[in-house]
Amino acid sequence: MPDRPILATLADRVGIAPDYVSHNGTERRFTSNDTRLSLLAAMGYDASSEQSAEAAIDSLDHTQRQRIIDPVRGVQVTDGRIGTVTLRRPPGVTTSWDWVLELHEESGRVHRAEGRQSAPTPLSVGANDNRAPHSDIETMELSLPARPELGYHRVRVILRTSDSEYHGDQCLIVTPSSCFTTAEAFGDRRLWGLWTNLYSIRSRNNWGVGDLGDLRDLVSWSNEVGASFVGINPLHVIRNHGPDISPYRPVSRLYRNTIYLAITAIPELEHCAEARRIFASSEFVDQLNSLRSAKRVNYERIDEFKRDVLRPLHRAFVERHRGKPTARGQSYAAYLETEGRTLTDFAAFQALDNFFRSADPPLGHSHHWPVEYRDPRSTAVETFRRDHADEIDFHCYLQFEVDRQLGDIARHAQALGLPIGLYQDLAIGTSPDGSDPWSFPGLFVDGASIGAPPDDLGPEGQNWNLPPINPQRLRESGYEYWIRLLRNAFAHAGAIRIDHIMGLLRQFWIPRGCSGSAGAYVRYPADDLFAILALESRRHNALVIGEDLGTVPPGFTEMLERWGVLSTRVLYFERDHHGEFRSPSQYSNRAMVTVNTHDLAPLEGYLEGSDLELRRQVGQIASDEQLSAAQAHRSRERDALTHALNREGLAPDSGSTDHAQRCAAVHTFIARSPAPLIGISLDDLAGETEPINLPGVDPTRHPCWSRRMGIPLEVIRSFPAAIQTISAVQSERSSRPDCGEDRDVGEHHIRDG
Repeated sequence: MPDRPILATLADRVGIAPDYVSHNGTERRFTSNDTRLSLLAAMGYDASSEQSAEAAIDSLDHTQRQRIIDPVRGVQVTDGRIGTVTLRRPPGVTTSWDWVLELHEESGRVHRAEGRQSAPTPLSVGANDNRAPHSDIETMELSLPARPELGYHRVRVILRTSDSEYHGDQCLIVTPSSCFTTAEAFGDRRLWGLWTNLYSIRSRNNWGVGDLGDLRDLVSWSNEVGASFVGINPLHVIRNHGPDISPYRPVSRLYRNTIYLAITAIPELEHCAEARRIFASSEFVDQLNSLRSAKRVNYERIDEFKRDVLRPLHRAFVERHRGKPTARGQSYAAYLETEGRTLTDFAAFQALDNFFRSADPPLGHSHHWPVEYRDPRSTAVETFRRDHADEIDFHCYLQFEVDRQLGDIARHAQALGLPIGLYQDLAIGTSPDGSDPWSFPGLFVDGASIGAPPDDLGPEGQNWNLPPINPQRLRESGYEYWIRLLRNAFAHAGAIRIDHIMGLLRQFWIPRGCSGSAGAYVRYPADDLFAILALESRRHNALVIGEDLGTVPPGFTEMLERWGVLSTRVLYFERDHHGEFRSPSQYSNRAMVTVNTHDLAPLEGYLEGSDLELRRQVGQIASDEQLSAAQAHRSRERDALTHALNREGLAPDSGSTDHAQRCAAVHTFIARSPAPLIGISLDDLAGETEPINLPGVDPTRHPCWSRRMGIPLEVIRSFPAAIQTISAVQSERSSRPDCGEDRDVGEHHIRDG
């Protein structure tokens, strides 16, 4: 393709990187013009010719010149410029002007100042205007009428000349310099906790899927054994139908999957005769026993089974509480007011999704809805809202109740004295036909998806089929979606894990219809995103752990440290260039350490190599010869792990196949690290072997995200591996309270996923 310098300039201007370094650091891969064209088109820019690309740049410059103030500004509370605002002289204005400046604080207080500017004496040219690097915009600085505190504020300005008036509006975000830290939370103690995939828990009381009742029981047990937190998978809304069951491909990241509701904990049950009649029926009992005995979570069946009870419970709630001065009715009204249009948009989407799916299953995805329903503000949607008000209220009620139950568990953990409590998970993206893209039109990019670049294990890269967020639109909106996302994630959490946190700096975009080899990185306003993260972290007194596994950009680890975000370390990956496992003393002292993750085999499966046999069965390992090679490699890894345990005096008896001994030894190993947090997987305590997920494997080949635990939660508590491992870890962590010197070592260049 001929050289296109203006195309390249436009692409760089909107954040499309010209190149990137391969995962192994040996090759620089350049962004092709075809990729630039496709990604620019997805962002809404016509760059089909150099003339059209130049016109797009001119349009960007024109928009920038027309603004007398940036639409959003993030500033740290310690920044000396916090009390000033930068204004731009409107184009063509050569006379003096009067100005009025207002600061509308988040608290509601309004401060006002006014003055006159002589014509024209700019304080600088192009200052603070790095988004228009070639502009000649003249700027001046004014002092705000008050010094803003931490929070979200509005700055409004009016400039008046003899014949014109210009208005500007800015979202001013004043942030702390870092997130809430472990030192502030619990000093230099080294804590530990349990983590699990909630849906996989088997218990005597749940309905075939781990629920919030099980989570409450797990919190109670964690307190009894000295744990400091309980970590869980993302609870985001998913469709619970067919293949749409991955917690990392949700319908919405703003709200939660109501399949996790503990039905018997819903207050309306006491007064709902219809629900109690359902409970007493033989058909109900038979279905419940069938779901409880199943080896896998049947999401669709459980969802329908629970909704058969939830609908009469909602009717009972409407009759007794909605719109009435009861405590529960007032709590519901307050919840609706707090969530606002975001909740009712989500509820309308859920109602529409169910409506079209019931009428014609292929229409169950919003991309296939009649066009008049694809806009949440359309006349057709407004009519639907009026005609289906009770159904929309039902979905609001479900979110209200799941929020109440989760909040009750968080308060229970706090009352018990768990230093952290619930440790929740935030997925990196949302389904392209989900509620979030529908509710925030224009924010998500249609025509590209995010993924990972090619590497040795995936020569064509990974396409996660998740729509990117347009970084320009995100900033123009004052980061509204990001702020809402974080507030909901931090609600009832003492810590959150952010999946693939490198996405706050850059994301790998793949044009529609292309493989990962045709992708390119797109830059994001990382400083603003991290600053808002820090603000919400401190408002909730909650820690932030970033999943920084994969190809980590240069300087990103230092960025995490600067913002007070903990890294992620996984035993399986903590090896040197010779394949030897690192000593625990070499682990980072600013990380959360685990043996494995949801994308990896549990410890027993890893040691036995059963995950390799599973990958062969589903075709991920293509031949018996490749399986033999993988098994030989795993054998070397086992030997290396045994050697590492021996160095620490932790190796089980020679040739031991006792799961309890091996589990205790490996977790004692990571417990010796200086990391402030380590997590023990419930799967490891129970001796599970099958991975929860096989990354890159189609659900038609293997039912990922549905495996249930073989041992009930009530039994795991007395399981030998649980008793020995927890006792050893508790002893190890309490005997070495110091987190050690500031250190962050370890390789990050492993497969994204």
